[in-house]
This record gives sequence, structure tokens and C-alpha cells, in this order.
Amino acid sequence: MTEPQPWRSSGWHLLEVDEAGWLRPSGDFMRAYYLRPELRPLEDSCAREIALHSDLMAEPFRTITPERLDALADRDAAENYAVVLRFRDLLLRTGSLEAAIIALARGEGPQLPPLFLDQMIHAVLAHILAGADDPMRYRAAELFFREQMVDVSEGRVLLADAEIVAQRAEAVAGGAIGQLLAATATPPRSLELDVLSEANKASYWQRSERFDTVLDFRFTQRGPDAFARVLEAWVRHFLRIEVRVAPVPEIADDDWRWHIGLDREASRLLDALYRGETLAEDEAARIIALFDMTVDERDSESILERVRGQPIHLALAMDERKRLKMKPQNLIANMPLGTPA
Repeated sequence: MTEPQPWRSSGWHLLEVDEAGWLRPSGDFMRAYYLRPELRPLEDSCAREIALHSDLMAEPFRTITPERLDALADRDAAENYAVVLRFRDLLLRTGSLEAAIIALARGEGPQLPPLFLDQMIHAVLAHILAGADDPMRYRAAELFFREQMVDVSEGRVLLADAEIVAQRAEAVAGGAIGQLLAATATPPRSLELDVLSEANKASYWQRSERFDTVLDFRFTQRGPDAFARVLEAWVRHFLRIEVRVAPVPEIADDDWRWHIGLDREASRLLDALYRGETLAEDEAARIIALFDMTVDERDSESILERVRGQPIHLALAMDERKRLKMKPQNLIANMPLGTPA
């Protein structure tokens, strides 16, 4: 049986693996960026832009001076090239996607649109999960690089891809039926997406590039456990330490030593709880999942002495719009490491 190969759109198959198991940028990986519509010359592009594109396709890591970009007639094209070249130069300077993610997490990289970080995380996760036979794990990993919409009505905790939901809603709203449904506040059936379950999870392999499945993230379901396994793999890959992550229903800790919010809202709420504050009911309801992470005893010397043997509390939370945008780089920047990773 052929092994499933999801997420080829991440470009992970175009990257090279170095001695440490990290992903090194290749010429073909950069060419995939130069072929994007934002950079590909049009029929009316100036000769300088066409020559620049041709040179980069032939030599993806060729040095391009600011003066050459300034000479382009299309200022939008010049800015697009400048952004992609900043990204390329970050990869060249750091040597790998992982090192580039670490640099950005520590505020040591250039200003780049968040999309570039999401794309790197996508590719790294494709590498980390390569060969994994659990579709639930891949779907849970989508949280690392794609914004989710959260449905917590009727006791549910369902996560759906925000971009896909918006596309479906726009398609429905564009027609007369969609307008009628909107006017009567009737939920359109065409917005319904498949909730991934044991019965249908194998279908993920054929639709992995569509990001159109829903993850049941209730404490008793497979979603949080699959997500925990991805968190473990992420920490192992970047920090070279073994951890165990377990979903928990609440934080019950009289000796709270360390916590990491896995998104901006979760960081704010965990900070408040750590200070002993009582959250308002609507704020507490924004926390959709809690986890305890423990560092393997064999790696205990890698972390601060005061945290050894103690759980590190993790949380995911939605914002006021019921959106979840994870920041997996927090697990790199905020781990209580005793020495730099």
C-alpha cells in the first residue's frame, strides 16, 4: 500500500534535509515562490522586471541589489520582490526553515507578512509528520498554521478552517437562496463541513489540501489527544527534548511554576490566572482546551531548575470573534530552557 503524502502544497518535498534533520532551502523551493502570481511577469511588465524574474529562475539565490528593484516600473512588483527576497535571505542566513522560525520567534528576523511564517510551519510539520498514519494528527496540526473558527454552541467544541468557512459563506450569500437564508437567520446546509471521526478519517488523505474537515475538540474526543501528539513532536524537533503532553479538564496546581499560551488570547488569560485573578464568565469561556506538559526526566537538566518535575500548563483560546490563531512559535520562545536551544 502506498504511503499517504498529504500537504504537497507546503513545498516540503522541494526542500533538502540537513545532518540535523532540519529543512534546508533549495533552488526549487525558491522557484516555487518566484512562480507565484504576485511575482510572475505579465504581458505588459517592463523589460527590467522580465529580466529580473528570468535571472532568479536561473539562479534562485542570486544577489539582487536594492537599485535593481528600484528600477522596476511596477512599484507593487518591486515591493513583492523585496518581501520575498527578505524571506529568501533569512533562509540563507539561518540555513534552515527551523532556524528561521526560531529567529522570528525570538524577534531576530526581518519584518515579514505572517503568511511566510505560516508557510514555513506548514512545511516543517509536513516533514515532522511524514509517514504518520493517523489523519487526526494531520488535521490537528492544521491548527499550527491555519486560523480556525470555533463553534461552542450546545456543548460542542468544533474547529473549522476560517478561510474555508468564509469561502462557503460567500458562495451561499451570493445567490438568491443565500440572501433568503441570511434574512431569516437560517443556517445554510451548504456551509456544513464533515466532522472528522473514526468512521470517515481515511477520507482526509484525499482532501488534505482542501482543509475542509471539522475537528471535534471536546476534552473527551480524539482531537485534543491528536493535538497533544503534534505538540510533543514539535518540541522534540526544535528543542531536542522529550516531553509528554496530556489534555486536562482544568488547571489544578497549588504550586504553579510555568505556563505557555499557545495563542495571544490564551497567553493573556493564563497570565491573569497565574496572578490569581478571577476571570469573568465570558473570558473563562474563551479557553477551549488545556494541557499539561512534562519534560522527560532524562532531559530535565535542559530546563530551569525551578520547573523540573513540575507541569508546564498550556492553553488554547478563541478571541471575541470565536477565532483561534495559534502561535506555535510560543513553544520555542517561551520554554523554560536552562540554556539557549
